[in-house]
Amino acid sequence: MGRNRRAKIVATLGPASSSPEMIRKLFDAGVDMFRLNFSHGSHEDHRARYNAIRAVEREVDTPIAILQDLQGPKIRLGPLEGGRKELKNGESVRFVCAPTSSDASLPLPHREVFEAIVPGNQLLVDDGKVRLVATNCNGDVIDATVVAGGFVSDRKGVNLPDTLLALSPITEKDRVDLQFGLDLGVDWVAFSFVQRASDLIEAHSLVGGRAGIMSKIEKPAAMAVIEDIVNLSDSIMVARGDLGVEIPPEDVPGAQKDLVRLCRLAGKPVIIATQMLESMIYTPTPTRAESSDVATAIYDGSDAVMLSAESASGQYPVQAVATMDRIISRTEQHNAYRQIIEALHPDIEPLPQHAISAAAAEVATSINAACIVAFTSSGTTAYRIARQRSPIPILSVTPSEATARRLAFLWGSAGMISKDIASYDEMVSQAAHHAKSSNLAKPGDSIVVVAGVPFGKSGTTNNLRVVTV
Repeated sequence: MGRNRRAKIVATLGPASSSPEMIRKLFDAGVDMFRLNFSHGSHEDHRARYNAIRAVEREVDTPIAILQDLQGPKIRLGPLEGGRKELKNGESVRFVCAPTSSDASLPLPHREVFEAIVPGNQLLVDDGKVRLVATNCNGDVIDATVVAGGFVSDRKGVNLPDTLLALSPITEKDRVDLQFGLDLGVDWVAFSFVQRASDLIEAHSLVGGRAGIMSKIEKPAAMAVIEDIVNLSDSIMVARGDLGVEIPPEDVPGAQKDLVRLCRLAGKPVIIATQMLESMIYTPTPTRAESSDVATAIYDGSDAVMLSAESASGQYPVQAVATMDRIISRTEQHNAYRQIIEALHPDIEPLPQHAISAAAAEVATSINAACIVAFTSSGTTAYRIARQRSPIPILSVTPSEATARRLAFLWGSAGMISKDIASYDEMVSQAAHHAKSSNLAKPGDSIVVVAGVPFGKSGTTNNLRVVTV
């Protein structure tokens, strides 16, 4: 059952990958979760993609996760006089709080920027290709000096790494998109430009438990309160594109390692995203550096790695997924992989459900069990077992279709939907049956079974059993 690897693959759908036939090919090549990017495309485009994914899910009889990625608040210049302007090193430039400008100044129609910025703060235009430093700021004007010149054009994005904006990460567009996505039935919602813990309280109130909440980490302000953000999130995406603009590129690898480690200790799934196989947008093979980048994310212990434009608009979407699948598999088979993965030991909280989950991973590894069968209603048991990064596959059995889908991108886990168990004997027989029907175990194999008594009650994980199939 499932893939012959533990880490998972997320692929973004777009113009190159939206037909039902292509979605099936991408799944067959290795996709575990599909991302719908609400920065692009109409609601009807996303509805058609959603329906095509669910059709594949029924065909293959395997839960597939669907991630809705909200656009979030993007700070952009307004239209420029003439459409384009060259900024030269050392030049003084004026930004005005207006939708357009008829003189040499640059329109920046975002009042919150003018209220928060102070002299010395940076303004990075077009992913940092043009860099300025604010010298004078008052209510409607920012004067800035160009420190790295170049051309800027209409509607280019502006990053403000030193400025904490009084800005919700959830815009009016996001609210409309979110309601649409929740009504469709998405499994996860990614919130862009999360800066503070209170952003997540707002996100939870809007989602109301109908989907998992994923925080995209792309602001230095988020890194300053990252433990609070991880605790309030259901999962994390390391969005290296914007993060790599706002912090120095040399700091991104360390931030990636810190985030993966923190998420693993907290038992929260984490995705590494952006530019993983960027050259495969145009070529059928990746660079050696890109292969190494994907492998590093796997050695770090991330739950999943993500394709963006490579699968959404690139020329080789299926090859990109297949390449990522091969890199993950080969990395996990490398003789140094287990040593690196096992070097980090999550602390076990002094509660029965945490101890049982950790013990299940340890016992399964010690006896070389065929699999760990985790009966879980909310998915929490599976998360706790997965964070131990045991080499033994996890079969997450749940009566909830929503839980099975959410778990589809959890490290080492394969999801299965099955009716609630009612007795101890049924737990043993069902576990053996599911392990065999999933092709994870054969007669005579040992499996480790984890469940909670009383059965069917969330949060009661208290039972571990070794069963011979």
